[in-house]
Amino acid sequence: MAITTANPRIRRRLGPAARTPYLLIAPAVIAMLGFLVYPMASVIYYSLQTYNVTKPWDNGFAGLDNFRRLLFEDPLFWQSLGFSLKWVGVEVFLQLVFGLVLALIVNETFVGRGLARATVFSPWAVSGVLTTGIWILLYNPTTGVSRYLADLGLMQYGAAPLANPDTVFWAAVLAELWRGVPFFAILLLADLQSISKELYEAASVDGASRVRRFVHITLPHLKDAIILSTLLRCVWEFNNVDLLYTLTGGGPAHATTTLPLYVAAKAVQSHDFGYGSALTTAAFLILTFFSIAYLRLSKFGAKS
Repeated sequence: MAITTANPRIRRRLGPAARTPYLLIAPAVIAMLGFLVYPMASVIYYSLQTYNVTKPWDNGFAGLDNFRRLLFEDPLFWQSLGFSLKWVGVEVFLQLVFGLVLALIVNETFVGRGLARATVFSPWAVSGVLTTGIWILLYNPTTGVSRYLADLGLMQYGAAPLANPDTVFWAAVLAELWRGVPFFAILLLADLQSISKELYEAASVDGASRVRRFVHITLPHLKDAIILSTLLRCVWEFNNVDLLYTLTGGGPAHATTTLPLYVAAKAVQSHDFGYGSALTTAAFLILTFFSIAYLRLSKFGAKS
């Protein structure tokens, strides 16, 4: 006590003023623990349990049995995981390419640029369920686009893209593409506007073509924005449930079942919460490993 009283610095450190910042952030920390840490801990706990509300007599500690089951006894897990990886790869790549193109276009000065920007960004404001409603009408075999394509001889009458295993993937990709491209366009446009015009003017004076200016000025400047946006979009597309669930329901014949949709089928529809929690834990580990590896390999934040 004598040391504390004699040292003003220690006394100030332990005084009420030093505790005030911690007291102010305590509600946010408690809320974060309640809404993030507790659900994660609960999922991990139930992943080690046999917990099916329709078979309470079988409930109890299962150890790693659920994980052994998904790795060695459940082909639908691997099928849904494979489709999820395919879905994420195709969607994020196409969204990035078209989003970058649109960002470059609306970054230019032309008459009606404000209207063009509003048109480009508007699909991002539409929810997944409403997007599904729009595209279900477009894919309707009797009143949708396929009827007019059939009138032109490009399709057969009565063709249903969402019911055909050969076309359902690209039909779903197109619907999600319409909604996801504005995300990249918005982020990349914001970063494009921070590039100094003097760099382009100096490059033009040196005789650099438009392509070389894009490769040596635009892309390096957009590097971190592209890495961050693709990572976020990969996570979101991997966890995509609303559009695919309402558009295809994971069908036909599990052709569009992603891992989150399979989790919903097991946990919500089959009431097998133990196995559903194991599937969720596996998805969490996959996303965590991918995120760390992607940031390391892409050297996010490193100076060129």
